[in-house]
Amino acid sequence: MSDFDTQVHRERIWEGLMRVGRPDSRFHWDFSSFIADFEDNDQATQRVIELESWKQADRVFITPDNSTERLRREALKAGKTLLVTTYGIRRGFMEIPAGTVSPEDVSYAATLDGLDVFGVPRTLADLTGTQQLTFLATGGSAVSKNGVRFGKGHGYFDLEWAMLSEIGLTSSQSEVVDIVHDEQVVDAYLAGEAHDVTVTWIVTPTRTLHIDVDRKPGHVHWDLIPGTEHETIPPIIELAALRK
Repeated sequence: MSDFDTQVHRERIWEGLMRVGRPDSRFHWDFSSFIADFEDNDQATQRVIELESWKQADRVFITPDNSTERLRREALKAGKTLLVTTYGIRRGFMEIPAGTVSPEDVSYAATLDGLDVFGVPRTLADLTGTQQLTFLATGGSAVSKNGVRFGKGHGYFDLEWAMLSEIGLTSSQSEVVDIVHDEQVVDAYLAGEAHDVTVTWIVTPTRTLHIDVDRKPGHVHWDLIPGTEHETIPPIIELAALRK
């Protein structure tokens, strides 16, 4: 998938989000700057929690996107351990252990501000050797019907998947769910880059689409790191040191 094709799809979908997307307090209607929440997200979230992989998982990874806040809330309500990255991965990973949030605090704890209050910082060294992740969820600007997703262009989830894979927290059994509005599904087959994570499920307010993925754990493409914002992300610095 060329950068031109990707940007064409992004711009078309950002335009569609003007009809169904929800603004952000920091970025307002600039859908190029954040992963937006959307109308009928509650219906999409309900579809996610009906997935068998969700029901079976007692520890889940969910990205810090606007569109995934409701699912983070459901994870805490269900008594699951919740692993999340901080915004832009600038402060690495945070984890809220199961059973540490009271019912009246669940809604706040699911927000990014609440995560800082209730979450415990986790380094990659902390996470190494812990329970594998069989369920991971993310948002995105767009996703093709063959499961190739793309967000704002930073590749954060692809990098998160790669880092978690490097420390053994993902496997061929790990399922990846993309929560989007129907407007964000691209009715085309797109070829991803080598580092792109193909999702297992595309979940919208009206559809639950399964993608037949030959899932393999990822790895960090170290040749792509130098000169990018990723080289200053603390977990990448930590992982580079661990490799040495």
